Amino acid sequence: VQLQASGGGLVQAGGSLRLSCAASGNMETVYRMGWYRQSPGKERELVATMTNAGTPIYADFVKGRFTISTWRASNTLSLQMNSLKSEDTAVYYCNANSYVPENYWGQGTQVTVSS
Repeated sequence: VQLQASGGGLVQAGGSLRLSCAASGNMETVYRMGWYRQSPGKERELVATMTNAGTPIYADFVKGRFTISTWRASNTLSLQMNSLKSEDTAVYYCNANSYVPENYWGQGTQVTVSS
């Protein structure tokens, strides 16, 4: 499975960005996709995940601001980020979990929120 993330950039606080992750390869065994982020000096942390059955999970710090999409029909995962804050600045990574089991990561896309 290969994951290609896009959509990061520079935005002012309060603004919006939409991230996308295009998945290719053998997706039949993938049961969950999600977004993680990592800021300098911090560990990578979960932002949101979506199962192939359409069940989302959000980190508390993004609830009500971010929306993760379903992905099974198109093999594309999106993350709509609204009301962005400076603390959302990070490299965002797309992730896929499979039953094989395997854990796949995309290359990361930088999100910078200026205050």
